[in-house]
Amino acid sequence: MIDRRNFLKLTAAGGGAVFMSGLYGHVLAADATMAEDFYFVQLSDSHWGFSGPPNPDAANTLKKAVAAANALPIQPDFIVFTGDLTHTTDDPKERRERMAQFRDIVAELKVKPVYFMPGEHDASLDRGAAYKEYFGKTHYSFEHKGVNFLVLDNVSDPGAKIGEEQLSWLKSELAKLAQDARIVVFTHRPLFDLAPKWDWATRDGDQAIALLMPYSNVTVFYGHIHQEHHHSTGHIDHHAAQSLIFPLPAPGSQDKRTPLPWDAAAPGKGLGFREVQADAKQARYQLQEFPVPQGQS
Repeated sequence: MIDRRNFLKLTAAGGGAVFMSGLYGHVLAADATMAEDFYFVQLSDSHWGFSGPPNPDAANTLKKAVAAANALPIQPDFIVFTGDLTHTTDDPKERRERMAQFRDIVAELKVKPVYFMPGEHDASLDRGAAYKEYFGKTHYSFEHKGVNFLVLDNVSDPGAKIGEEQLSWLKSELAKLAQDARIVVFTHRPLFDLAPKWDWATRDGDQAIALLMPYSNVTVFYGHIHQEHHHSTGHIDHHAAQSLIFPLPAPGSQDKRTPLPWDAAAPGKGLGFREVQADAKQARYQLQEFPVPQGQS
């Protein structure tokens, strides 16, 4: 049996750019009583198609992430991408080419299934039309080993809204669950008002939070802000993912949300992956952040 300490050593040795989340506790144990424990890998904000000084290695970062995920000694149950798969473009043809290229790269992942959701870079210019052609639904739910996952789309509406139709869908999905059900929500933008001036908010996110509030075991994972950030709305914890492309400044710390400068001496600075451990029975989470190793291609 591989213990957690050795698992982390092996994971770090794999390299690449993985934002890793899990619900596994003692996933490495063979004990049948741990059958519901598992872990998954989450990657966020790869912005395939981006080029520029904030990341001179932009053409390789996603590929390194895929290689690192494939090198994990214990493969996750599934992988999820939480938005901004591609970098925005006004050209519909180029948008689709980037999505096709992204899809081809991540097709190399060993783990199946792989879940996707859009970011505003993927969906806001055409209300998700191109995204749906390549990746399917923009919001949906799935269940895995007793955990209920809800994927919310707060980007296809260019007004940064979830929208009445999707809120009704969320209400109906939640109505199927017990109030102590284990629920994990994936969004791209934060549901709460983190920095509205920077578009770090969802205009009707408070309505989604209100629907979730009666449920005692809810955790939200999101992307968009390109950095680690933790926030609570009542008993609901919200955890932001670091990006695979470039870091952004702390919320409200400067006038504009321009990418932080590339540091040639520390090319992985501000990028990273996270381990999230959970007690499968009590839905308690422990988070640990790791830097992203950046090798030369």
